Amino acid sequence: MATPGAFNDPSYHIDDLKEPKLELAYEEGHDADIPSNLGLYKPSNADLEKGTGSHPSTASGEDTVVAEVDTEAQHPTDEQDPNVVWWDGPDDPQNPMNWSMARKWGNIAALSGITFITPLASSMFAPGIPLVMSSFHETSNTLATFVVSVYLLGFAFGPLVIAPLSELYGRLRLYNICNVLFIVFTIACAESSNFNMLVGFRLLQGVVGSSPLTLGGGTIADLMPPEKRGGALAIWAMGPLVGPVAGPVVGGYLVQAKGWRWVFYLIAILSGFFSLITFIFMRETYAPVILGRKAARLRKETGNQDLRSKLDSGIPPKEFWRRSIIRPTKMLLFSPIVFFMSLFTSISYGILYLLFTTITFVFEEHYHFSSGTVGLTYIGTGVGMIIALGFLGTLSDRVIKKQQAKGAPLKPEHRLPMFLTVPGGVCMPIGLFMYGWSADKHAHWIVPIIGTAFVGVGLLTCMMTIQTYLVDAFTLHAASAMAANTVLRSIFGGLLPLAGLSMYDKLGLGWGNSLLGFIGIAIIPVPIIFKIYGERIRTSPRFQLKL
Repeated sequence: MATPGAFNDPSYHIDDLKEPKLELAYEEGHDADIPSNLGLYKPSNADLEKGTGSHPSTASGEDTVVAEVDTEAQHPTDEQDPNVVWWDGPDDPQNPMNWSMARKWGNIAALSGITFITPLASSMFAPGIPLVMSSFHETSNTLATFVVSVYLLGFAFGPLVIAPLSELYGRLRLYNICNVLFIVFTIACAESSNFNMLVGFRLLQGVVGSSPLTLGGGTIADLMPPEKRGGALAIWAMGPLVGPVAGPVVGGYLVQAKGWRWVFYLIAILSGFFSLITFIFMRETYAPVILGRKAARLRKETGNQDLRSKLDSGIPPKEFWRRSIIRPTKMLLFSPIVFFMSLFTSISYGILYLLFTTITFVFEEHYHFSSGTVGLTYIGTGVGMIIALGFLGTLSDRVIKKQQAKGAPLKPEHRLPMFLTVPGGVCMPIGLFMYGWSADKHAHWIVPIIGTAFVGVGLLTCMMTIQTYLVDAFTLHAASAMAANTVLRSIFGGLLPLAGLSMYDKLGLGWGNSLLGFIGIAIIPVPIIFKIYGERIRTSPRFQLKL
């Protein structure tokens, strides 16, 4: 059953597979010691004894190999084992890498559609908050912001369930189930008869809506070789960036014309359209699941119960759950790098969603914007993010190329250049001061919007540099490090906005946003400290974790 593959070539050294397998595992959305399209990449015994979760060979420039490719899944001995099930040759049409480009891009187009809709739903509802409060006769400022931000709490905990389930049952099944549930919960939001019902269904909407963000990168990694993956990932990643900004722009006019319930009806209609496309055109892409089903079919046809997939690690379901839930929590609590970097991004993310949930009230009350035009005020943040993305795409690569030209070993700390992290950290408090005091003094409406653009620049700059730093610092367990970051970030994004309107009532827009600006100033040193002392902390035995 086994057929020679690229990584079965005896001339391949283990180091030839090391980095591609780590990269693939992370892009698939899991740690490297969980099966990928190329098999396993597990810590060596020496690594486990040292208790490190990082990859010193890339983290500190040392030439130490701390992980090894699973020999059972990778070495040519499987070729002589008739019980190992593999692809039927290098051109096997069942292998997603061999699909036609039309079929691949069809899957990616459907995926990009649903990846745009779920982030869109996070903020599209924001301009309708005053009407919701009026409809349900609620006056609490806390509840006014919570009904928007509770969606992010679903984004915090949904991936912890969806990711391990996809490893067991495949990506397509999770997409379809979550798409259907998303439509159901969205319609339930539109039909809510009381405020508590709306909040509850918003939370469930966020849980299942996290599916395309959790699994999308993995689907693209299943389909595209590395040299063609960048463009597909860029298209897919536009959804999470554009959706939260475009949502209020459309939602503002829709609320004005049809009322707040039609925001949910429109989301349900769009989600239904893309869900139908997903159901018709998308196919399973996760190789371990495809080969597992093939092995099961062959066992039934041949009666040979010893047949097994070459990518079957034998990891029991309980172990998948443990790694998906316990490991990120452990890293968040006991790794100073993960904790403080996650805290930095979480505070920034919470401030962003505090603005998202209160900006409607600010511009309607202070500038007398209508429900339609108030949605346009979110464009400033989006423009700032796009500007930051352009700078990051060019300047961050220069740092890496400069180090390579010197022949110096690359370190994760190179992902935290001072000329990006310092201006990025400063931009957010500058934007908050500008936004708060200009609105407080009733300056022209363009001034506070420019302030939100500065916030967008600062947020995206810091988040992107920190995320790439975490990936490089915890290469083997990069997905768990990012999961820890996502959970804490989404919790802050869901809870910090609850204080927004009450804070503005007590302190005013000027001092309220100044308080947020001072918090922003207080966290500026975090990436600077890890730029200087990060390597010492990573390599210190005191902070090594047994993962």
